[in-house]
Amino acid sequence: MKFSIIYEAQMVDTSRKNEAQVFQDIVEQSVYAEEMGFDVIWSVEHHSLTQYAHLSAPESFLAFIAGRTTRIHVGHGVICLPFKMNHPIKVAERVATLDILSRGRLHFGVGKGGTRQETGAFDTPMELVTPQVDEAMYMIPKMWLEGEFEHHSDLIDIPPRPIHPKPFQDPHPPMYMACTREEALLVAGARGLGALVLGFSGPDEIAKKNAIYRKAFRERKLEDQVGFRPTEHLAALCPAIIMDDAEEAKRIGFRGQLFFAKSIHYWYGNAPKPNVDDLDAELMAQEVEKEKELFVARLGEDNIPVRPNATELYNVNHAYGTVDTAIAYVQRLIDAGADEILFLLQMGTVPHEASMETIKNIGKYLIPHFKNQAAKAKEKELA
Repeated sequence: MKFSIIYEAQMVDTSRKNEAQVFQDIVEQSVYAEEMGFDVIWSVEHHSLTQYAHLSAPESFLAFIAGRTTRIHVGHGVICLPFKMNHPIKVAERVATLDILSRGRLHFGVGKGGTRQETGAFDTPMELVTPQVDEAMYMIPKMWLEGEFEHHSDLIDIPPRPIHPKPFQDPHPPMYMACTREEALLVAGARGLGALVLGFSGPDEIAKKNAIYRKAFRERKLEDQVGFRPTEHLAALCPAIIMDDAEEAKRIGFRGQLFFAKSIHYWYGNAPKPNVDDLDAELMAQEVEKEKELFVARLGEDNIPVRPNATELYNVNHAYGTVDTAIAYVQRLIDAGADEILFLLQMGTVPHEASMETIKNIGKYLIPHFKNQAAKAKEKELA
């Protein structure tokens, strides 16, 4: 079982001064996470999504974190693979270089960045996104194994060229895919990729998604394999604020999650610009429910069906509260089939101090709890 943190660089105040401070805060949190025993620092890649995500250059961020640390791994969750966003050769070169410099601490996730706001910035029509991503994820691992690589298709033409360097990990870093829908879980499993389940659905839905993914992975065909290192691994998102004061943790967590939901729906769902009042925990939870009702109403006005994953952002039953509450919630995610817990702390309105306290509590109490639990289970097996 792995315990990690995923970052978006989300913020309310987008001034240059605060934007820079958010990045410095994330670096401080990441370095502290290594000290507290975390396994991986993951970074998204998003473009032109003001407030929701300012981590547009994860290759720079993760390289900086790798250079500031010695043990903790770094992960692309994910690199957007449309060709104009990230050319396949450049992805192969950058990933291999960071894998070498970090001495094999890199994880490589792939995905789309598939909103018109993002793909349009790179002059890429939406209908080309999926085929380009599919083609790129198959090409890149071959670049690492072949002395000279070439590829010719209707989408891209690459003449025979040597691609350097080759990764530190042999044959290459483990590969993953962002999975927010059932269709993506099927693809990830069928192609032998790890699944980064980046949703707020909770343990019951994680259990369903886990079953879909494991079945697809078991039944995969060799010819569909991406790369040369099958990775059966399901990482589940876990929003968390963990403090001695349970009500304060809930207040901060609910507010952060509401801002997260509003900021993403501003770009994805034609919602108003995010604005979140600072209320107590009970009123904050009520605000989340009100926003859910407004969002469902907007979907109805646009004749969009309300599927379960459409409203999962408004599920506030996560690891908000005390250490004991968080341990119980994480245990449910593990029981549901998660191999890795992706803690989400840095939601727009969450103070840096609350994130640092959460990292401390996870490292001091939660991680040792599950390590001791695993050690006892192993002893029992061997007895």
